[in-house]
Amino acid sequence: MSLLTVGIGDWAVSSNPQDTIKTFALGSCVAVIIYDTHLHLAGMIHVALPDSGIDAQMAKTHPGKFADRGLPLMIEEMKALGATRNHIWVKLAGGASMMDPSAFFDIGKRNVLAIKRVLWKSTLGPVAEDIGGDSSRTVTMSVGDGTVMLSSGNRSWEL
Repeated sequence: MSLLTVGIGDWAVSSNPQDTIKTFALGSCVAVIIYDTHLHLAGMIHVALPDSGIDAQMAKTHPGKFADRGLPLMIEEMKALGATRNHIWVKLAGGASMMDPSAFFDIGKRNVLAIKRVLWKSTLGPVAEDIGGDSSRTVTMSVGDGTVMLSSGNRSWEL
């Protein structure tokens, strides 16, 4: 079994049924999990910001940090490996309001909206989501069967 750790602004794609894909401590960041049920092909990205327009240089060197740059790249990578719209599902986790009690910046909500815009442009939509709130989440996905587990503090649950 191999653990593929997805850091902030990174993504991982795997079809190895022994692999686990994991990202830690999603606060306002959002994990997008895509799974092709026929190929057992999984992808996960850890998006930090909604719009690459705020830093063109960073968007070139670390496109995965941005919903509008990284998510389309991961979707294209999965399509190149054979994933088809008819056999995939999408799940979302994260997008909390962290250290922003007045929701002045509301990065979490802005990330979720930007991600949904990208998904809609690809004619995709989430089948499940655990978003918002004020707690960070860790996401673990089993490539073999597509199981997605979330944890926060002492709690864990399936998405």
